[in-house]
Amino acid sequence: MTNKPDPTSLRSAFGERLQENVHMANYTTAHVGGPADGLLIAQSEDELAAIVSKLWGLYIPFRVLGTGANILVSDTGYRGVIVVNHAHTIKIDGHTNPPTVWAESGANIGTVARQCMLRGFSSLEWAGTIPGSLGGAIYGNAGAHGWDISKQLVEVEVTTRADGKQSWNGEKMSFSYRSSALKRGLSDVVVLAARLVVAPGTREGVQAKMSEFSEIRRSTQPPGASMGSMFKNPPGDKAGRLIESSGLKGFRIGGVEVSPIHANFFVNTESATAMDYYQLIEHVHRVVKEKTGIELQLEIEFVGDWQNFQLAPSQGNSLMKATS
Repeated sequence: MTNKPDPTSLRSAFGERLQENVHMANYTTAHVGGPADGLLIAQSEDELAAIVSKLWGLYIPFRVLGTGANILVSDTGYRGVIVVNHAHTIKIDGHTNPPTVWAESGANIGTVARQCMLRGFSSLEWAGTIPGSLGGAIYGNAGAHGWDISKQLVEVEVTTRADGKQSWNGEKMSFSYRSSALKRGLSDVVVLAARLVVAPGTREGVQAKMSEFSEIRRSTQPPGASMGSMFKNPPGDKAGRLIESSGLKGFRIGGVEVSPIHANFFVNTESATAMDYYQLIEHVHRVVKEKTGIELQLEIEFVGDWQNFQLAPSQGNSLMKATS
């Protein structure tokens, strides 16, 4: 378990910007999670880089969050600082060949897609309904409808503990299905911004495709508080189908339910706890393996003190990276 950071050092470094003992249920899409020792808000990529550089210098563990999707924060909270990424500037360059869009890592990926649509640029229609930040999308190689972020990344601006700001290409990110070098454990790196390639189109055509994808999402994915997809799809199959075929649709523990609409979404129905989520995850993981022989791999990550739990090993300082 990570020791509690020295509050005096934090107060001295950040002054009134530092919020203390902030409940993470207010900053995660699942609406669960205990208090973080400290919380800071970054409003630009330069501010984000400055904050994380200072935290590295103080040897204080931290986690960068965008929308708070795809994570489960323990009920005991997080012994470190949460940096909430509100850096969201978006710039579209239609004069290059091909055209590109540049955005800070805290920008909502769906908003980036809609801004491109308004300017008549295509290729990001798949991202129009994704709720996470651009930084989180890069970290987890988010995707939908046969596309993912790796197919459109031109460059990603990062800051590293050792060398400061750098520009990385897709090869350096080492993308794989719903993963990247950062998610696989490359620590001391934070995503600041990225440039994506888009394509010429028409506003009407792009809007029609985005509306089609949005309708698919509304009809197949549940509303309400959740982390998004819980498990990765195994090769040649779907995690939701395996969970449903194992008789687990609608199964419930505490305030968390396997969605009757899509079994790979676990919905907070009534004041759930992180432990409710953990117990449901563990149960579904075990039952699917018993019934199908397939061991599902988690898409979400655990934050905080989970070191005594089989599916959620303590991640220590590897949490020093940008996520959803």
